[in-house]
Amino acid sequence: MRLDRYLSERLGVTRSESRRMAAAGRVTVDGQLCRKADFHLDEQAAQVAVDGKPLAGSYQQTVYIMLNKPVGVVSAAQDRREKTVVDLVKDAFPRRQLFPAGRLDKTSTGFVLLTDDGAFAHDILAPGRHVDKQYLVTLDTPLTPAMVQGFAAGVTLADGQTLAPAELKAAGTDPCTVRVVLHQGVYHQIKRMFGVFDAGVNALHREAIGPVALDPALAPGQWRELTEQEVQSLREAAGA
Repeated sequence: MRLDRYLSERLGVTRSESRRMAAAGRVTVDGQLCRKADFHLDEQAAQVAVDGKPLAGSYQQTVYIMLNKPVGVVSAAQDRREKTVVDLVKDAFPRRQLFPAGRLDKTSTGFVLLTDDGAFAHDILAPGRHVDKQYLVTLDTPLTPAMVQGFAAGVTLADGQTLAPAELKAAGTDPCTVRVVLHQGVYHQIKRMFGVFDAGVNALHREAIGPVALDPALAPGQWRELTEQEVQSLREAAGA
């Protein structure tokens, strides 16, 4: 990795600021003064110091974040008019090119996975090895046996598209609250599936992605990084 990029990501400064720091003789790499901003270093092993102070901690090549998305936030890396899921974490990762691996509607809530690892995102979203996702759904009408049977068989949407079988069951004593597990990802899938049965979705909350459940300690808008074990379990669920 280039020195200016490394400093930018570690210190949360711009590339031009990083270059000025190096040119001013403020940076050492493995104990040697380094004024060349385009110097390539091993970000995992190099010992970098600024003004004689070593940069603490190891460099994270990629990050994986569990976010509890609140209502009103869009699942996008950036948007000119709306607050995005990336906006909720950008202060902690100012130089990371984060994006959501999978989306939730603006009105939906729950687990959104943010990362800057494109290969990882592709693995867990690829249609050929789609990772299951679990949702808690509130309907405007009670659950019926026809809905359960239809989901299990594979719902045919109004446009003629037949979807893969999905799991649908009651979630507690409220007949309008259900739990859905999807094995594929289609635009507005859950709302369109229930629409076939003339049922509307009042609320949708993603509870889990594959084997990783949303941390109950996270309030809406809060986030934490995934553990190494959670990342590995997602890789295994995707067959990666």
